[in-house]
Amino acid sequence: MLALSLLLSLTVTVSNPIGQERTAVPVTIPVGKNGKEINSVTIKGHPEIKWQLDDLNDDGHADELVFLVDLKPNATETYKIDLSSEPADKKFEAGTYAYIRLNDKNKKHPKIQAIAFPGDADNRQMYSSIYGHGAVLEGLYNAIRVYMDNRQSIDLYAKNTPRLELEETGFYTTRQQLEEGYGRDVLWAGTSVALGSFRGYQNETPVTIDTVTTRSQRIVTTGPVRSIIEVSDRGWIYNGKPVEMHQRYTVYDRHRDYYVEIKLTGADDNSTFCTGVQKLAVDNQGFITKSGLAGSWGTNTPDKNMADITDTIGLGVWVPGTNLKSVKEDDINYLMLLKPDKNGIIRYSFTSGGMRDSASPHSADTWFDSLKSWENLKNNPVTVKIK
Repeated sequence: MLALSLLLSLTVTVSNPIGQERTAVPVTIPVGKNGKEINSVTIKGHPEIKWQLDDLNDDGHADELVFLVDLKPNATETYKIDLSSEPADKKFEAGTYAYIRLNDKNKKHPKIQAIAFPGDADNRQMYSSIYGHGAVLEGLYNAIRVYMDNRQSIDLYAKNTPRLELEETGFYTTRQQLEEGYGRDVLWAGTSVALGSFRGYQNETPVTIDTVTTRSQRIVTTGPVRSIIEVSDRGWIYNGKPVEMHQRYTVYDRHRDYYVEIKLTGADDNSTFCTGVQKLAVDNQGFITKSGLAGSWGTNTPDKNMADITDTIGLGVWVPGTNLKSVKEDDINYLMLLKPDKNGIIRYSFTSGGMRDSASPHSADTWFDSLKSWENLKNNPVTVKIK
């Protein structure tokens, strides 16, 4: 690395506070005023670690550096990092993927970076205008799509083996592809919150995002380390007040869980929102705790055109105490009632597994045990110090 091209050198220390091994821990570092010039990163002594520079606010220059580390129980690791203006000379293998594709008369389904609709657009037209009905976010173990309509429901795709495959199936797996070992859409949500869908909450029931001035979806970033999609609603009339809402969904390489951050501006201080997981149609087993963890396990028939094929899956959601008001179980959901923090932010995570997933637990008991272990990791995050 040429001396003149070196912009910044950092020492980053990452500590695991608990006696539980951790893999693929995200480390995010603000790159500040140097973001416009940074083109490459060297993590000294660790050429195997993938890194990614992300422009999160669409201003043309990088805001964050992100990479993943593995940590032994109670371990502390230190990383020496150089940020440079030199062009990057490495291309990492993709571990995540995000896209929005249009429905078109020629069935080419071109990819786009973003799409926006006026608030009075017909829900069915919005939903049908996008191939897959919304933005798609894919990790190695699973994928989700967020519907482009007032529901903004999250649908789930499960895989047989860890890999990226949505470029081939597009959430519409054929019988031949199933025989070849591809995964498929595994969730029939109906009117439930599905897997971690965000809702308003009024009159003791979840409500959709109905009255808005505009709705939009965009790809924030897609790369080897993480991909992020954003769902925005401007002028959402909620409890009689206009609210601006930006939802971001993130998946990291080697993760089966998804991170959610929702920014609300203008919401009433006493407003309540909700998320959760649905109860599965057949042989559902599930639980919900006052500490902010819920899970379900059961069977459903996700594709009515392939009614002979069912899927047994596991769902899970975790909400931190700062955003949890209370919990509730109804006929079709295990619900978490949510409140924004002092900055108008709501954060939570959701995850999934299932019988077709070779890397997943394969029973309700082992799935629920894995959720409790996941909760312990969530409640005890690593500490990151930057010098």
